[in-house]
Amino acid sequence: MKKLTFTFISLLLLLTSCSNNEEIIENDKETMALNSSTPNVLLIIADDMGIDATPGFELGDEKPNMPTISNLQQNGITYTNTWSNPVCSPTRAGILTGKYGFNTNVLNAGDQLNTNEISIQNTVKQSSTYKTAVIGKWHLSDDPNHPNDMGIDYYAGSLPGGLRAYNDWTLTVNGLNTPESSYATTKYTDLAIDWIKTQDQPWFLWLAHNTPHTPFHLPPNDLHNRNNLPNDQASINSNPRPYYFAMIEAMDKEIGRLLESFDKETLENTLIIFVGDNGTPSTVSQAYNSRRTKGSIFQGGIHVPLIVSGGAVTKKNTTDDSLINTVDLFATIAEATGSSIFETNESISFKTTFSEKNANSRSYNYSEIGTNNETVTKAIRSKTHKYILFGDNTEALYNLENDPLENINLLNENRLPLNNNDKQQLDDLKTALSDI
Repeated sequence: MKKLTFTFISLLLLLTSCSNNEEIIENDKETMALNSSTPNVLLIIADDMGIDATPGFELGDEKPNMPTISNLQQNGITYTNTWSNPVCSPTRAGILTGKYGFNTNVLNAGDQLNTNEISIQNTVKQSSTYKTAVIGKWHLSDDPNHPNDMGIDYYAGSLPGGLRAYNDWTLTVNGLNTPESSYATTKYTDLAIDWIKTQDQPWFLWLAHNTPHTPFHLPPNDLHNRNNLPNDQASINSNPRPYYFAMIEAMDKEIGRLLESFDKETLENTLIIFVGDNGTPSTVSQAYNSRRTKGSIFQGGIHVPLIVSGGAVTKKNTTDDSLINTVDLFATIAEATGSSIFETNESISFKTTFSEKNANSRSYNYSEIGTNNETVTKAIRSKTHKYILFGDNTEALYNLENDPLENINLLNENRLPLNNNDKQQLDDLKTALSDI
């Protein structure tokens, strides 16, 4: 009888143990399912960094040393046909709202974004229990409460378009301004690490570095390997590109420090997006005509790097030539965080490209810049051709396949008449622009 009782108890304990193990496995499955549908999102914006200054892109004879970004490329996707606006405020407003500038009245640097616009942060929070933060450059209003009024839970950074100096600037934290002397790139990283450590639910962090925007300078020595450069203003003015690269390398090292602060689970469950807000400034640009860089509607002003890694990205060490617009980050982030939105306003999600080749549905890419209250210069492209309608109603047409630096305007009198293919492309692009 004692032996039978012991056997029964042993069997009961074994069944209970199996049941508990099955429950643990099921809980783990639920956790994995939850994580896959609610990944953290880290959006990193580099200020004034075009493809000519980015590793992994053919254009540009010189490149900064960026092991962190190169690692993201090796473990993710580099998008080779991404357009922004020619200057930062419209690009940032477009990411924030998913709208082109003519729909937000943010068409040039310094234009103010109306708080009635629905932000990506509010959209993300409607679909799930995300916490949101923006750390770094804002440049959509001088009002210290503006970021929070746009639905951002935590804002810490610099409101204007540029810093007085990277170790002498005003830090705004949730509406309060204080003087700051810490090196800005490092300070933003510290703030990001501290904020992420306090989160106990999914988070979306928009980290907007001022780097490598002017003033060009030599960063702290421990952040780069260009310590042989003289650190005086005359040397910087006479040869700014090495200092511009040193600033980029410092940003890359701080991005690395941020990612190293993640535990394994956080890193595996974080979608990381790196993007430039506009092209490289003329004083440090490569290959492009100096008048066709930052601030212009030409490729040198709007062709920017976009790299996506982590989270649901299954393609590794690949390039994707889909037409992507920075406004598409709105719908992409919304879909990635569990929203049913995959297309809204002018934003089209490219999340399908994370795992599928040539899956993006955008047929045309568009950019614009307002030169004053009434004059807007517009550009639109297909896979092969680009049409520009300047504010004075003059026009240009380029075959980007054959002429990526836009040296030959096919609408110049000495190039007319157009061949049948170029004529068809022009008609299609004009129709698409009219539809926009």
